Amino acid sequence: CGFLPARGNSGKMAAPMRRGSRGPEPGAAPYGNFPNYSQFHPPEGRVSLLPQGLLCSLFPAATRPLLGLDVGCNSGELSVALYQHLLGLQDSNSSLEPPGARKELKLLCCDIDPELIQKAQQSSPFPASISFANLDFMDSGAREPFLSSYLERFGRSSFDIGFCMSVTMWIHLNHGDRGLLEFLALLASLCTFLLVEPQPWRCYRAAARRLRRLGRDDFEHFRSLQINGNMAESITRILTQECAMELVCCFGNTSWDRSLLLFKSTSAHPEGSD
Repeated sequence: CGFLPARGNSGKMAAPMRRGSRGPEPGAAPYGNFPNYSQFHPPEGRVSLLPQGLLCSLFPAATRPLLGLDVGCNSGELSVALYQHLLGLQDSNSSLEPPGARKELKLLCCDIDPELIQKAQQSSPFPASISFANLDFMDSGAREPFLSSYLERFGRSSFDIGFCMSVTMWIHLNHGDRGLLEFLALLASLCTFLLVEPQPWRCYRAAARRLRRLGRDDFEHFRSLQINGNMAESITRILTQECAMELVCCFGNTSWDRSLLLFKSTSAHPEGSD
């Protein structure tokens, strides 16, 4: 096991729009809830950057199930690919639960879009290990009891590892700078390790252009965002300076030039290693 060290390099959301019978407009997904997202941003582009044996490296002494949290999972293709990769099952076409994988992982995946979650639930090959739930993560009234209930099932108070894959921009655009800070602080408080794939600033401009082309109002916070520019650097700074995390590794960039950044909490102990 092992991997390369890092190199330098709230308001409540409204429900997503319903889709017409002729299919959705690409710009009509204001929370990143694109249908068929994995077709134009395949999971392999992310998981191929992650080293084999990552869970073994992070949790060498873990004896009980590790708990994972995937926020903004869309229809679940990337969630399943991450699960398979982390457990060394990526070459398996079996729909059966893994019989005695080296590390056991229970993965909770949530998304704001109920239609995407329904699709994920219907197609999941590992229903006993991967749970999909419709949840507006920025709605504390829904989030706190739901996550608490899930963690209590395992006698836990936090997750071992969290995944935030191309989600930060949508939180930022819909909730502003304050919402992004709140979101990152929440993830840092919930997870011992956190894998983040921030969208670069040009993606913000592209998302705003899509709305304008559809004749819709701009994102409420877009023109007032003070956190801008190099978003990977900004998110790293926020997590390391304000959220008690440290940057463990940058696994490189995807073909879309999005960094995969792994952080570790400096204020918690991995519960899965007890």
